[in-house]
Order: sequence, then C-alpha cells, then structure tokens
Amino acid sequence: MSQITSVLYWISTGLMVPVMVFLLYFFVNALWQIGRFYGQYIQRRRLHRQLSEALDELPLNEWLSRTAALPKASDSALCRYAGLLHSAAGDAPLLEKRLGDYEVEADRELGRSKLLVKIGPILGLMGTLIPMGPALLGLATGDVASMASNMQVAFATTVIGLIIGAVGFITLQVRQRWVAEELNLLEYVAEKLKGGLA
Repeated sequence: MSQITSVLYWISTGLMVPVMVFLLYFFVNALWQIGRFYGQYIQRRRLHRQLSEALDELPLNEWLSRTAALPKASDSALCRYAGLLHSAAGDAPLLEKRLGDYEVEADRELGRSKLLVKIGPILGLMGTLIPMGPALLGLATGDVASMASNMQVAFATTVIGLIIGAVGFITLQVRQRWVAEELNLLEYVAEKLKGGLA
C-alpha cells in the first residue's frame, strides 16, 4: 500500500510544473481575450447599432447593399453573413445553410470563452492541491519555511485560476447575448429573402 501511495504522490508532485505552465498560458490567453473582447465591443457600439436601426428604416435590398459596403465588414460576422444571405436570396435551403454556418462559427468563437471558464478553475484547484502535500509534510516535520513556500504557491495558483475562469465567464455571457441578437437579425433577413422581398 505504501508503494502505491508513493507512486501517486510522485505523479501528483510531477504534475506541478505542467499545471503552472498551463496556468500561465491560459492567463496570457485570458488577457488576450480581454483585449479582443474590448475591440469587438467598440466595433459593435459603432456598427451593429447602426445596422439594427437602418434595417427598420431602409428597404431590405438597400440595407444589404449598405452592409456589404461598410468598412471593416470582413471583421464583422454579421456583415459577412448578411452579404452571404443576400447572395443566396431566393434559395431557401442555401439560406438555411448560411444561418447554420453562422451558428457554427459563433459556437467556435464562444468555445474560447467556455474553455477558460472550465479550465481556469480546474488548473487552479490542481495548483492548490498539489503543493498542499509537501506543505503538510513540512508542517509535520517542523519545516515552516517549506510549508510557507508551498502554501504561497497554492494560493497564487488558486487566484490565477479564478481570474482565468472569471474572464471566460464574463466574456461568454456577453458574447452569448451578442450572438443571440445577431442570429435574430440574420433569421429575419433570411425570412424576408425567402419570400423574395429583397
């Protein structure tokens, strides 16, 4: 039994370095997600509000032409898929496929935030529990310096993991709302195009 325990202890302590490397990687990824999210937010404030308001005021054909001519249209999934829907006007199966393609692309985009939500706390918990063994061993042997060092690592990894998860959760919640709004608008456009109203 002691041999099995020793093997498990050796495996768990050997995972500490990979866990810390992955935590740093996902922390940098979370910072990158914040920057990307901010850029998308600024773009949406300028672009998507104008598009939604213009859809109520303009005929659909003119709205689609303006949408395709917008600067940075290639950056916006809404503009890109509005153009794709326009090119598929009258072809109901192709319109449905375009909407499905948008959902797949949106899900891939949301997947980045979902990964942060799940992997951050998992790695943080692993980074907390792994050094607790050596910390308790240090406490049992009276090595307070070793215990303090391991506890410091445990708390730091927990905090980093929670930050990663929080960034993922916040960006996921907002992006899900954005996707729902854009999908609603694209479905409206597709329904109008199916009827040949463009």
